[in-house]
Amino acid sequence: MTGPRLSTRLRFGVATLLVVVGAAASLAVAPNLPEQMVTRWNGAGEPTGTLSRTAGMWLVPGLSAGLIGLFALLPRIDPLGENIAAFRVHYDRFVVVFTAFLVALHLAVLAVNLGYAVDVTTLAVAGGAALFYYVGTLLPHVEPNWFLGIRTPWTLSDDDVWDRTHALGAKLFKLSAAVGVVGLLAREYAAYFLVGPILATAVVTVAYSYVLYARAPSDGDDGAAGTPE
Repeated sequence: MTGPRLSTRLRFGVATLLVVVGAAASLAVAPNLPEQMVTRWNGAGEPTGTLSRTAGMWLVPGLSAGLIGLFALLPRIDPLGENIAAFRVHYDRFVVVFTAFLVALHLAVLAVNLGYAVDVTTLAVAGGAALFYYVGTLLPHVEPNWFLGIRTPWTLSDDDVWDRTHALGAKLFKLSAAVGVVGLLAREYAAYFLVGPILATAVVTVAYSYVLYARAPSDGDDGAAGTPE
């Protein structure tokens, strides 16, 4: 077994262990959970939706396990899978960070439904900010592929456009995360300070990739006058 392969298995093992912790927590507290679990809150932290106890216990662990399986499969089926291998360490770490975010939210939901005073909305915003900051650190390492990164028709058609768009995206994701953290001071409006900048980042990076591609010289344009016949 090669070193890189072993490292990937270890990192995916950590992600899987996190899911097991979430599932075990559900089983441990199941007898004390209400028949209808609160699972959604508005920006002010007020409950806005519920799920049955069974769904509330297993939705996030099941979703997390499915996503880990999907992330394990993508490098195998991507026609540009060798490019994913070039940033595989960062890819694997993203899987761990994303899984940790989901499991942390799941544990918070369980705690609330057991009667503990946990501010799930604040946790979600803070955790989301941390996740998006990590995305900002990941993007400069992402090579062209069909599943990850800022994939527009223009980034996928030009490697230079891909690199420059991801460089900008990295800065904007980090900035969005910082705004989200500051937005925690706004309490019931905190989510808007994270979601708004992330949506703006998506729009700006897509537009930027188009502008870069449109300004790039065509393959046949070398800036010289044509040869007379």
